[in-house]
Amino acid sequence: MAWSPEDGEEPALLADPRLREAVALFNRGEWYACHDGFEALWHETQGPMRPVLQGILQIAVAHLHLERGNQRGAVMLLGEGLGRLAPCGPEALGLNLDALRQPCQLRLQTLQAQDPAVEALPLPRLEPVEPLPVH
Repeated sequence: MAWSPEDGEEPALLADPRLREAVALFNRGEWYACHDGFEALWHETQGPMRPVLQGILQIAVAHLHLERGNQRGAVMLLGEGLGRLAPCGPEALGLNLDALRQPCQLRLQTLQAQDPAVEALPLPRLEPVEPLPVH
């Protein structure tokens, strides 16, 4: 099922239990599993929430690359994910995007400097602006 802005894309995504599951997996650092959830939603979305989903997806895959020792891939995807989220407002999909961007920017700068301290930095989290609705 594809959503369009006219159909209320963001409310439809907020009501989708796959979004809540993908957010929970992201926050547990289960990068591969959350990638699957966000990717499915991204493929079905054609409106303004598409780049938000893609940016979050790329950030998750960046951390999967980092987990697997692919620092170059992590830098590229973290930068691309942040780039996708840059034009977005402070929140979307009920999530605080500023709270996501800040630690990701620090992680990206640390990775670009090839500083091993990146391992000590906190992992990014998807913080809800308010609790996601339960349906």
